[in-house]
Amino acid sequence: MAFYSSGVEYGIHSLMYMVDSKGDARDMSVREIADLQSVPYDYLAKIFTRLSKAGLVRSTEGKGGGYQLARPAEQITVLDVVNAIDGAKSVFACREIRQRVVIFDEQPPKWACEGLCGVRAVMDSAQQRMEESLAQHTILDLTRKMYRKAPPTFVVEVQEWIDARKA
Repeated sequence: MAFYSSGVEYGIHSLMYMVDSKGDARDMSVREIADLQSVPYDYLAKIFTRLSKAGLVRSTEGKGGGYQLARPAEQITVLDVVNAIDGAKSVFACREIRQRVVIFDEQPPKWACEGLCGVRAVMDSAQQRMEESLAQHTILDLTRKMYRKAPPTFVVEVQEWIDARKA
């Protein structure tokens, strides 16, 4: 089972397509983004509501309306998107098992309860490192990697597809 929802993946990819190969943001409707990526429109609309509430995108007015990035792509981290869509998650919930050892007769000694549980400390450290890693990668970083990997025709095809949809 995945730790993060598929919505996180949809959200990250969607924001990537809202940035062109030069790193400039472009306005897009949720319908356009859903169709471009072949993902469910209704689900993506809910994701964009969360992204909007988190201040990562804002709605645009005009013909058809849509969304634009609320701040530059280099200022939106993967962690921002994760938190907007799935909320802050803890990878571990300490149950204080160390205090439940049967030989303690329901009265754990002071030494067993003192300080932070060693297991919890390791798990908290792992979560901190994971979040630090997610915070180091931006939407712009991921978009640039995608366009560098793709053949030059991909950039043109995506832009032509978007232009045709807007016409």
